[in-house]
Amino acid sequence: MCGIVGVFGHSPVSQTLYESLSMLQHRGQDAAGMATCFEDRFYLEKGNGLMTEVFSATNMSRLLGNMGIGHVRYPTAGCASVAEAQPFYVNSPYGIVFAHNGNLTNVPDIIEGLFHTDMRHLNTTSDSEVMLNVFAHALTRRGAVKPNEFDIFAAVEEVHRRCKGGYAVIAHIAGVGMVAFRDLNGIRPLVLGTRGENGNTEYMVASESVALQVSGFKLVRDLAPGETVFVDMQGELHSHESLLAHEKAPCLFEFVYLARPDSVLDGASVYQARINMGTKLAEKIKREWAHVPIDVVIPIPSTSRIAAQEIATRLGLPYRDALVRNRYVGRTFIMPGQAQRKKSIRRKLNPIPQVFEGKNVLLVDDSIVRGTTIREIIAMCREQGAKKVYVCSAAPPVRFPNVYGIDMPARSELIATGKTVAELAKNIGADELIFQDLQDLKDAITEAAPGLSHFDTSVFDGKYVTGDVTDEYLATLEQQRNDAAKRTEDVASHINRNYSAHL
Repeated sequence: MCGIVGVFGHSPVSQTLYESLSMLQHRGQDAAGMATCFEDRFYLEKGNGLMTEVFSATNMSRLLGNMGIGHVRYPTAGCASVAEAQPFYVNSPYGIVFAHNGNLTNVPDIIEGLFHTDMRHLNTTSDSEVMLNVFAHALTRRGAVKPNEFDIFAAVEEVHRRCKGGYAVIAHIAGVGMVAFRDLNGIRPLVLGTRGENGNTEYMVASESVALQVSGFKLVRDLAPGETVFVDMQGELHSHESLLAHEKAPCLFEFVYLARPDSVLDGASVYQARINMGTKLAEKIKREWAHVPIDVVIPIPSTSRIAAQEIATRLGLPYRDALVRNRYVGRTFIMPGQAQRKKSIRRKLNPIPQVFEGKNVLLVDDSIVRGTTIREIIAMCREQGAKKVYVCSAAPPVRFPNVYGIDMPARSELIATGKTVAELAKNIGADELIFQDLQDLKDAITEAAPGLSHFDTSVFDGKYVTGDVTDEYLATLEQQRNDAAKRTEDVASHINRNYSAHL
């Protein structure tokens, strides 16, 4: 769940990239980076931390050029060291900078070929670097002194053949142009926008439409599954859709939690989709909770606020923003490591006591993944004098790992694994617990975009749309990416930074 943006302009783009990345900061808080191109030379700045920690007036002034790409990182593959920050760069062929959002599911097989057949070197454990080298080698094999659109499209076709999983990519090739492409199922989002006209058109490609709006770009469309767009150095846009592409199946969790409510993804307003989620969940509450005495509806900010407002309206109950969010604490879901997530919850949310005292409260959450956040919040509600604490989730129980770029790889760390709803309620300390039905969730999005009917629902039902995810793969992934493994990576990263500092 990284955020990516690329701009092909007619004037310096560093400030445009910065503004657009700031609208995507919610997608990754681990690292940030930008690369621009001027006279066929790349200028790169990246580092660990938020954008405000990585970029300054001094280093921004060094980012020269009229085209560039940016990235905000949230780690799903590889460790959280600065070496893993993007964009990545290779100098052969031509010079390429590369930003990637998603996760590949067949990395070991690709690496085998890169080492023994393609004879290319990898410097990190990131699957993004793996993908970059596949793309670079495919261009090398074309043998063009200066590749045209057909060379670009052929190289991306080779990427599609060799790389499995969910991915959205933006790359710049020195002296050639900007390339962007989306995986064959359209799992990870990627939108195209334009600014200007009459031969002076500028292009932006980004993870979400909000990145376009802040810089005055107009949303044109989403890239189709398997589609490549290429803007050459003359500013001409070329497009190609792969014959290998499947029916579009965007990630359901983008609409539930990941995307901003002011974004439009695959034709669906995220805001409207979340209203629809609230409508459908309210109807289920009416059907199944007639015996539950609710006094007030309270969202767990901020992703669930839209659904909670609709639930309160449909149930004829007061709505109260009684959990005040500290805007200076990041999203706990995407923090690396369970201990860090738990420590941040009480710093992130503070209750208003008078709303809870003596009341039967309905907490509305967007989803329940590890259970850390909701368990702590329920405890806070009881500390403030709540009589009963009921919980509803705008999404179904998350019972299966995500392998396409969201940090849910360890099934043992998903609180719903192997539990009934009643057992889950007891585990988190709720008096009652209710979840959105999967079909209702899908319908909520389809009603916002009638042409959209097929989704990646793997975290809810274990059905992986790429068809290549085995039990053996999931077991290996869990071993590599559970919280214990992350703690080991954090220690190793800390040691490496300290060692390097003393060299």
